Amino acid sequence: MKRLELRDLRKSFGALEVLAGISLHVAAGEFVSILGPSGAGKSTLFQLLTGAIRGEGEMRFDGAPLDGARFAFMPQRDALMPWRRVIDNATLGLEVQGMKRSTARERVAPLFAEFGLAGFERAWPAELSGGMRQRAALLRTVVQRRDMLLLDEPFGALDALTRAAMQRWLETIWRSHRWTALLITHDVREAVLLSDRIYVLSERPARVVREVAVPLPRPRTESAELAREAAAIEADILDTLL
Repeated sequence: MKRLELRDLRKSFGALEVLAGISLHVAAGEFVSILGPSGAGKSTLFQLLTGAIRGEGEMRFDGAPLDGARFAFMPQRDALMPWRRVIDNATLGLEVQGMKRSTARERVAPLFAEFGLAGFERAWPAELSGGMRQRAALLRTVVQRRDMLLLDEPFGALDALTRAAMQRWLETIWRSHRWTALLITHDVREAVLLSDRIYVLSERPARVVREVAVPLPRPRTESAELAREAAAIEADILDTLL
């Protein structure tokens, strides 16, 4: 069943055309990536989805006109507040929704072990590594229990080794929960590792130039056979982008 459906989505800023008729969909429990060059308008698309800006075209969720409150959004930077302990950063979205902090802590606390943060509930953000900060940011996102996750290049600021480890970790934890998720990235390998399908965008003004299915079995292990299959998909996508 289609949860999110976009039809002919367009956006311009004055004379600058950014999105030139984007159409895509995301099914329930599906992990979909939007892959494109830097500056193509990927983040603009997320701004439209969350209602931060307005555009033209049709956006529907579960068949009804889109309400931005459907989404939990994880930005490129972890945006942890340095004056709040890790557990209170994780509860922030719930508190904004009106939940008491004590109740929010009760919801968040059992997830710390699963997110690799056990023992760091009372730590300050400055005491965490880059990967741990991103796990805390994702915990803050998913604990809101929204209908869908929007992930805007969440690992883009990490070093290469940490980013690779976080991608593997995200694929593992996603399999446990099967969140409906839409990821923005310009990392072809990341998109192939995580996704069920990939939409490839053109340069600005962005159009969908390809929809690529990723039929690799899960879990996405590091076996030689799976690596060869993934590399072939990556090469095919790069032929489109370059």
